[in-house]
Amino acid sequence: MSATYIEMFERGEVVVPLAHLALAAGVTIHVLLTKREAGSSVAWIGVAWLAPILGSVLYLLLGINRVRRRALNLRRPRPAARTTKSARDAKRDDQLAPLERAGQRITGRPTEDGNDIRILRNGDNAYPKMLSAIESAQHSIALSSYIFRADAAGNEFIDALIRAKQRGVEVRVLIDGYGGGYFTSSTYRRLRRAGVPAARFLHSPLPWRMPFLNLRSHKKILGIDGRVVFTGGLNIGAENLTERHPRHPVFDTHFRFEGPIVAQLIEVFAADWLFVAGEALTGDAWFPPLAHAGDSTARVVTSGPDNDLEKIEFVILEALGCARTSIRIMTPYFLPDERIITALSLAAYRGVEVDLVVPEHSNHPTVDWGSRVQMAPLLTAGGRVWTYPAPFNHSKLMSVDGLWALVGSANWDMRSFRLNFELDLEIYHSGVVRQVDELITAHQGTQISASALNRRPLALRLRDGAARLMVPYL
Repeated sequence: MSATYIEMFERGEVVVPLAHLALAAGVTIHVLLTKREAGSSVAWIGVAWLAPILGSVLYLLLGINRVRRRALNLRRPRPAARTTKSARDAKRDDQLAPLERAGQRITGRPTEDGNDIRILRNGDNAYPKMLSAIESAQHSIALSSYIFRADAAGNEFIDALIRAKQRGVEVRVLIDGYGGGYFTSSTYRRLRRAGVPAARFLHSPLPWRMPFLNLRSHKKILGIDGRVVFTGGLNIGAENLTERHPRHPVFDTHFRFEGPIVAQLIEVFAADWLFVAGEALTGDAWFPPLAHAGDSTARVVTSGPDNDLEKIEFVILEALGCARTSIRIMTPYFLPDERIITALSLAAYRGVEVDLVVPEHSNHPTVDWGSRVQMAPLLTAGGRVWTYPAPFNHSKLMSVDGLWALVGSANWDMRSFRLNFELDLEIYHSGVVRQVDELITAHQGTQISASALNRRPLALRLRDGAARLMVPYL
């Protein structure tokens, strides 16, 4: 015990030091029993001991994953999605057979054959098709979005959803409690006033009832009659209407799915709705029998800080290990952990062509600074890193060997892999994967070299190194 504490005891001032010792000891015990990462564990223990009281309070607010406990308490048995005969065990006989087998064990979901997959570019292309689908809905509409603005783009969706509710369609809308506007959400208020069942994911206006500020539902789902689903990286906002030249345009990639895979996608929405609203979505309105609609094979991969911890990251690691000829990645933010960096570097060392495409400037400068440090090992191993100029592109795309693609909502950063609730899809189809490859290749603008990164001024390299320390929080 320090001399300062001894003096305080002698003066009878023992309440604060005893409280600090008790809290710091409690934090230490909890960290040792629950935290897996050594770096994070050491950091939290250090904060608890070196910042009396405050460090322990910060851990109680930000360091404990209460979501898993709440999820286990609130989630009832999930609605039984009707699987078709296309649901099968892994049967591939090529280099991706281990990936398909691992994916099934990681996700608990089979691959589904017989799907039609269409790629949609930006809100200009995707929104009209999504709005048309809402207008044609007869039984059910499931919509989940991280951002859902009440602006030139969002108002059209709000009006269409209200009309659907008025004509008797079962409508459910889920908006993230942070991305949808922490203090207020005009979209949520308008829908509720019109009688549309809407909910906000992990949200409360009262700070003491909102211990989940750092945990967000990043999923984007629009399901129509349980038969068609739109999903990908596209939020709902006027910035995505690029042909109207908004002040800060955002380009993106979205997908339309039809076929047996739709049941897995609707089941994801139904589980989230049950978690937030306590209502189970069942019956043919949400889970009708599904026939084959195309020749693509797909599987849903979800991740989050509850039952699906690190599942998207695990699938990515397995895919990187299976790659033989090419790995192509396009992401708006690149701040993965050392496991991903090592797997990418090892692939490059064994001769796989590894191409990483990121924006020259994203909408988060701090992320850009930290990502430059993360790129260095890949460049040293022989991988290639490309940047593309503005406008900002929010697409999240990956392909392996021209045979497999991963698309959806997850960025390549620790927030998406560990904190956010995310939704990705594996796609096994050379035609769709080829289109994904072409999208990635089309954005290979300026190539970054390791020597160029090393030649930057010392001040910039120090800035980037400091930003990298914030990887778990960016």
